[in-house]
Amino acid sequence: MTLQTIDGQKLAEMILQGAHHLTKNSQMIDALNVFPVPDGDTGTNMNLSMTSGAEEVKTVSENHAGTVAQAFSKGLLMGARGNSGVILSQIFRGFGKAMEDKGTLTTKDLSEGFQGGVTTAYKAVMKPVEGTILTVAKDAAEASVELAEQNEDIIAFMEGVVAAAKESLKRTPELLPVLKEVGVVDSGGQGLLTIYEGFLANLKGEELPDIDETVSMDDMVNAEHHKLAQDFMNTEDIEFGYCTEFMVKFEDDKLQENPYSDERFREELSQLGDSLLVVSDEELVKVHVHAEKPGEAFNLGQQYGSLIKMKVENMREQHTSIVGQKKDVKKKPEAKAEYGIVTVSMGDGIKKLFESLGANVVIQGGQTMNPSTQDLSEAIKEAHANKVIILPNNKNIIMAADQAAEIAEVEVSVVKTKTIPQGMSAMLGFNPEADLETNTNEMTSLMQEVKTGQITYAVRDTQIEGLTIEKGHYMGIANGKISATDKDQLSAAKALLNQLIDEDEDEIITILVGEDVEEKEVAELEAYIEETFEDLEVEVHQGGQPIYSYIFSVE
Repeated sequence: MTLQTIDGQKLAEMILQGAHHLTKNSQMIDALNVFPVPDGDTGTNMNLSMTSGAEEVKTVSENHAGTVAQAFSKGLLMGARGNSGVILSQIFRGFGKAMEDKGTLTTKDLSEGFQGGVTTAYKAVMKPVEGTILTVAKDAAEASVELAEQNEDIIAFMEGVVAAAKESLKRTPELLPVLKEVGVVDSGGQGLLTIYEGFLANLKGEELPDIDETVSMDDMVNAEHHKLAQDFMNTEDIEFGYCTEFMVKFEDDKLQENPYSDERFREELSQLGDSLLVVSDEELVKVHVHAEKPGEAFNLGQQYGSLIKMKVENMREQHTSIVGQKKDVKKKPEAKAEYGIVTVSMGDGIKKLFESLGANVVIQGGQTMNPSTQDLSEAIKEAHANKVIILPNNKNIIMAADQAAEIAEVEVSVVKTKTIPQGMSAMLGFNPEADLETNTNEMTSLMQEVKTGQITYAVRDTQIEGLTIEKGHYMGIANGKISATDKDQLSAAKALLNQLIDEDEDEIITILVGEDVEEKEVAELEAYIEETFEDLEVEVHQGGQPIYSYIFSVE
């Protein structure tokens, strides 16, 4: 069988199969992350981003390849999460730009699209690193030029592109020493190859996924919330007042004590409220419920793992607001503030700290669930200000923040904070009387004066940076580099602090305590610091963050 052109419908099918193939392999791609910390989320971020693009493609009714490619690009852009998701969105942004005027595509058109994607993606990354998804995209695009000249058959062409991507992926450890040290290929490159393999499988008619229209949980939630029940009820009639959404990432130790059952979990949650939806797979369960006591729903979820994305909305306030707006449609909109600050946080305690420092909008997110470009765009709008400053507080969110700033309708500056302590320190440099550039420079300067330490656990055995790390052991990370490891959490924390603290220069340490850390251990650690570093002032806050049992800020 030969295929010399593809139309919009066929391109849409390729995209959907690429997304499906990525979904099936996202856990494997997560496992390729170099560092053994439990935030290996490249596959998750790419999958969420790709799924957003695929969902946008499903809305296209026109059989025009350029229209499909543009819709795909738009969906990816707004759903992009993490660096890998943002780079993926840029690859297909360039691809879509090259396709926009073409109703059908030949091998030469596809080659131009792959080349356009590489150009756009490299421009989007300030300091491109070879041995990553960028390299795999570039090598595949370069190979596509000769392949297009030799082949009019799109299937043979795509076979060559996939083969080139595979060979490029194999070479990534030679280009990026840390990959070679750990013995893995680049996770982002593997994700891109997985998508290309899905494209090829569709062209060849192999393992076609079930692409029948299904109703996702989000679709059902939206349907629930758009019944406009507020038109027919009073605020006091709302029995369960809080729209509660969260996700639970399953943890083996908790599942051993409490084996998960969809049926039982639904029954437990149904006792707390109504409008209940529960969707789960092997790794996660996502919950939506209208409850009067959201905390009880969270507690039920924690039986099975860690809470990684939580949202609670007061429906009584929403109802009052909506009804009020309908009764007073002539009410003038609230004037915009001069400044708004958007920051990313994890844990209720840290969220409250940022709010106390002056943050207007705090997005819950971080290691395992990076906010998307759209999440950040909505936060910018929510800030309702003429000038907005974004603090990502995670290196894997900076690109999405930059992308949200680029498409915003107001002035937005991204202070490129990579940790929670950097974000907190930067907040202290904000001056509401200064202009945006001055604030950006001052906040950037202050964030560089703080040192960050983190304690977490290893999800696999590995050797890296001269350390032998065993699965389940604790690791101390100093300013992004693993510097200590121990089977005991408290011992790992002490070893990290000994490396992080300079008695002659440092004056204060702030400890953000994570969820599930025992008070006794916190007291022991605080006593150790006071005895070992006598002149150091110690502040302790309950951060409530997942993954990291301790986050240290040293100044």
